[in-house]
Amino acid sequence: MKDYIVGLGEILFDCLPDGKKLGGAPANFAYHISNFGLDGIAVSAIGKDADGARIKAELEPRGLKFHLEEVDYPTGTVQVSLSGNGIPQYDICQGVAYDNIPWTPEIEEIAKNARGVCFGSLAQRNAVSRNTIHRFLDTMSPIGTLKVFDINLRQNWYSKEVVEESLKKCNILKLNDEEICTVSTLLGFDPVPAKPDGTPLQLVDFEDQCRGIMKKYELQMIILTCGINGSYVFCEDGRVSFQPTPEVKVADTVGAGDSFTGSFVASLLKGYGVEKAHEKAVAISAFVCTRKGAMPIVPASMLE
Repeated sequence: MKDYIVGLGEILFDCLPDGKKLGGAPANFAYHISNFGLDGIAVSAIGKDADGARIKAELEPRGLKFHLEEVDYPTGTVQVSLSGNGIPQYDICQGVAYDNIPWTPEIEEIAKNARGVCFGSLAQRNAVSRNTIHRFLDTMSPIGTLKVFDINLRQNWYSKEVVEESLKKCNILKLNDEEICTVSTLLGFDPVPAKPDGTPLQLVDFEDQCRGIMKKYELQMIILTCGINGSYVFCEDGRVSFQPTPEVKVADTVGAGDSFTGSFVASLLKGYGVEKAHEKAVAISAFVCTRKGAMPIVPASMLE
């Protein structure tokens, strides 16, 4: 049996001001998994076009395994504009290849041999890919596998149904401080209280919502990133890990969250405890912010 760690969902080109950069949250996740020497694989769909061919050509030298179904839709692209401090804004094209990932015998075989998977909400905006993602989750072994829902809410491409069904099938949820506010309201939990004076929210402001979500959907943990205000990992046994966010010179933050998730999951699978895995994820995510694009070369010393 293989031990695939799968990034399942969108693969695309981020069209940045200085050109196209390979991206898509699940593919970014799989790339960072593979950096740790684990069997990362990106599973998605591309078009029968120049961008699809270019995606394959760019993945191969990165050493990342991939299974990309070729479909009769254009390869996905996202127009990305950056604010003055490197924060991305996305304009996400519809009706693209990753919206139409078919369920195939090859994908079924990967699911049967998967030790872990990371998926999000964007690729579930269309029924074809949504059905494939959920069949994949249902096909994986129910014992000893990690199913990470890195929610990645984008524009209006999500619904209560998609979020709830995904929470029922994952055992780890990863989201940020803006998303916890949206998700709490969407699922009927008390809203996260706003700070009228603009001061940062503290642990107590988030923990009730996170614990409520964990209990209702029987999750092992929730990873909550809060930008410059640090990040938390809430565990089902009541433990909380906190890490401050390092100060770095930001080139852009595209893919930083995906590098966090991939590094955290890889570290867990390599036997690190939650606190050590959290520390390593923060360090690599901060490094990615200092580079342009979502898949920079990470120094080997950071992966030890």
